[in-house]
Amino acid sequence: MFIKTQQQIFRWFFMLAENTFNRAFGDKMNPFYHLGTITFWQFWLLVVSGLYLYIFADTGVHDAYESIEAITHDQWWAGGILRSIHRYATDGMILTMLLHLLRHFAYDRYRGFRWFSWVSGVALLWMVYIAGINGFMLVWDQLAQFIVVAVAEWLDVLPLFNGTLIRNFLYEGSVNSRLFTLLAFIHIGAPLLVVFVMWIHVQRVPKAHINPPKPLAIAVTLMFLVLSLVKPIVSQGGEANLSMVPVEFQFDWFELPVLALVYITDPMTVWFIVIGVSVVLFLTPWLPPVRRGSAKAEASVTFHPNAKTVKARFGETLLDAGLRQDIPLPYECRNGGCGVCKCQVLAGNVDPGAYQPSALTAEERAAGKVLLCCATAVDDAEIEYVPSAAAAKIYQYTGRVAEMEKLSHDVMRVRIALPDGERIVFKAGQYINVLLEDGERRAFSFATPPYQNQFIELQIRLVPGGRFTTHVFEGMKVGDEIRFEGPLGDFVLRDSARPIVFVAGATGFAPVKSMVENAFYQGIRRPIYLYWGVRRLADLYMPDLPTQWAQDHGNFHFIPVLSEPAPEDNWTGRTGLVHEAIIQDFPSLAGHEIYACGSVKMVEAVFPHFKAQGADDGMCFSDAFTISARSMALQPPQE
Repeated sequence: MFIKTQQQIFRWFFMLAENTFNRAFGDKMNPFYHLGTITFWQFWLLVVSGLYLYIFADTGVHDAYESIEAITHDQWWAGGILRSIHRYATDGMILTMLLHLLRHFAYDRYRGFRWFSWVSGVALLWMVYIAGINGFMLVWDQLAQFIVVAVAEWLDVLPLFNGTLIRNFLYEGSVNSRLFTLLAFIHIGAPLLVVFVMWIHVQRVPKAHINPPKPLAIAVTLMFLVLSLVKPIVSQGGEANLSMVPVEFQFDWFELPVLALVYITDPMTVWFIVIGVSVVLFLTPWLPPVRRGSAKAEASVTFHPNAKTVKARFGETLLDAGLRQDIPLPYECRNGGCGVCKCQVLAGNVDPGAYQPSALTAEERAAGKVLLCCATAVDDAEIEYVPSAAAAKIYQYTGRVAEMEKLSHDVMRVRIALPDGERIVFKAGQYINVLLEDGERRAFSFATPPYQNQFIELQIRLVPGGRFTTHVFEGMKVGDEIRFEGPLGDFVLRDSARPIVFVAGATGFAPVKSMVENAFYQGIRRPIYLYWGVRRLADLYMPDLPTQWAQDHGNFHFIPVLSEPAPEDNWTGRTGLVHEAIIQDFPSLAGHEIYACGSVKMVEAVFPHFKAQGADDGMCFSDAFTISARSMALQPPQE
């Protein structure tokens, strides 16, 4: 209860702050949405400025202070500014890291698989603190003297040191150049360790950015530059003198709060506080409440229109789950502020998470919409998103109908020609969206292989009452203009040595035709089996083509299956449901790749049987092309 209350308080603060900054800067440049990348950018500023300072700094007892003074004043226009930037960037880095940590806590984004990022982030925070405190010592002014003595006294209460450290700082002359050599070594080694842990920290964030948008990076840099000119960092109280107690210096509350406690309370108590806070922070991902509701440890999420199913881990946003498994989902802020990743929940239970109301209205939420970057799957779910044209390289084209041919009573072959010299580059198995006048879309697969791209061939089946397919059969004529976008989808052959089993239902033969012909063109020799399931013999609209493939290619096998043959069909081939024929022919489907294309109903029916027959996880691929009763818009309906 205490943790939930704290989260609600912090979440209220962040929601208010983010909304205010959205109004001022817009969601694209809201610094609260880029705390992690701003931290990275400040680290780069630290590295660049630190390298310059290292060139001119000395590590002798008296030379250390004198060299820093020379850097600060003799070349104020370079070294002096960079010294100030170095210090301000350290403070800024600690501030953004703390805010970043608090924000993830507030939005409950630190549990489940996110524990790794949380724990490494806490470790990073302490490492930056240590590196920052170490940097103060190298200046060897009175503030550095205070820090060195305070650290020595704090460490001396531990049994390991037992009062031996402070003896090195009791009187002037007890410090020699070896101390500064050690401090310089630590100050170089610590950032190397920090950058390594920073790299580890982002490994569980798919498509992670390590730099903020360019305008933000410029703004942060200019801010530090202005601070360096208005209030430059200078040495405090003159050179360190161990024969005197330093009293005149300005304390840095960003980096040194722990050392202040050493003189307020017992040093051992400070150790208990620091260790206790650290342990609590490290264990936070496992503190109650551990789960929300009855969320599954791992849920299956199917993304449409590409009909690809992925595994989403507990606490993982839909966006991260999709990106991690190579689905080109649209996104921008990744923090629920812009609305670019808005999607529709078709089935399943999804927790919408926390987001700005301006990015997702109450009406949209009531209609089943969520933001991919905030929502998590409570159980298995189906999601429909609008592909990003930039991410998926989707382009719009205008062509003309070059040829029309009826392949059967309800299937029309339509060939579309693009303007002279224009070609569409696609992969075998992908599809296009035909654009209607009112902006609605109808999806159809490429029926020709990529190397035959002088025409785009579609195999369009008449849907009773269908708006577009009725037009194709009753109103379309050669020469008509047709607009479309593509290519779309990732229903393509995988590069492996596994035997291939194609399952086609009705006009699901179209993408299979493209994939098989392209496989022959590429010289693929692995076994290929095509099971084409239809109701009647008349529905098998191109039987001669796969029959010819089987005659010409020894690795190809064609098995047509009729579920309801008529007496006049005189059918002597396989009958029944198409998946039953496959199960009869393959006692085990382990080691095979299975590609199913047809109605959602067919795909949903066959895959459980294939998995029960030993099909490997992740080796069943589908391209469902019509609506189902359960999911109202898995792809733009072909009608």
